Amino acid sequence: MNLTISGHHLEVTPAIREYVQNKLERVRRHFDQVIDIAVILSVDNLTEKEKRQKAEINLRMSGKTVYVESLAQDLYAAIDTLIDKLDRQVMKYKDKVQNHNHDAIKHRAEVFESPASAA
Repeated sequence: MNLTISGHHLEVTPAIREYVQNKLERVRRHFDQVIDIAVILSVDNLTEKEKRQKAEINLRMSGKTVYVESLAQDLYAAIDTLIDKLDRQVMKYKDKVQNHNHDAIKHRAEVFESPASAA
């Protein structure tokens, strides 16, 4: 799995990099077929009073690409909400894949049982 963490208009410190990696462990624990992860952290200065911290992630896994973004006043809060959103989407995809496989096995079992019960 390749992990790329980049910053736009901000320097990615080792503390931020480690924080993102620790948070991504939760996603990897739920779904291990991740191919590539690209994280982009940025700061947008809209006005002097309001600074927007933005975190984006593009996660490629077998069969699907997931894009999630999050905005917050604090970069760590943006990362937290980003990981929560990503985790929900990955779990939804995992359930969909598992249910599809389960339905195929169930259908195959019904097909094999039908001729035996008719005989």
